[in-house]
Amino acid sequence: MCLNAIHEEPLHSEKIGVWCGMSQQRIIGSIFFDATITTVAYMEILNTFVNQLDNKELSIGYFQQDGATSHTSHTSMAEILSFFGNSFISKGLWPPRSPNLTPTDYSLWGYLKGRVYQNNPRTIDTLKANITEEIQAVTVDVLARTFQSIARRVQSCLDANGGHFQHIL
Repeated sequence: MCLNAIHEEPLHSEKIGVWCGMSQQRIIGSIFFDATITTVAYMEILNTFVNQLDNKELSIGYFQQDGATSHTSHTSMAEILSFFGNSFISKGLWPPRSPNLTPTDYSLWGYLKGRVYQNNPRTIDTLKANITEEIQAVTVDVLARTFQSIARRVQSCLDANGGHFQHIL
């Protein structure tokens, strides 16, 4: 007797992306996505984000983004300009590949990672729930400490003429 059995496994494990904004007072988001970020997808995320901002955040805040192609396309930049005027930091105004200057990169994601995975989530829904819960639990004190380090980080970058400066932080 011959039995044929097929066992299929996905080539890649399930993944989820999360996008959020950060200010000294709060974290805006979580905005989840599971597809490659095209300009159209980025515009959807950006519009969701902007709709969560209050008037004060829109009038005195700065929007910072990296130089990803979907972020810096003509369409994206026109949309960002319509929301933030000249109060944005993007490609050309910020050193490329500079995670040591971006609060979400140098602080938030590392802070959250250990907390989000503490209960070893087994599904995307559990992971999303953990991310949302932990983001909501971030205190104003944690945000204040994060933003206090920006001036020091920017000065270190300037002192290094835009080069590597992690080693002096």
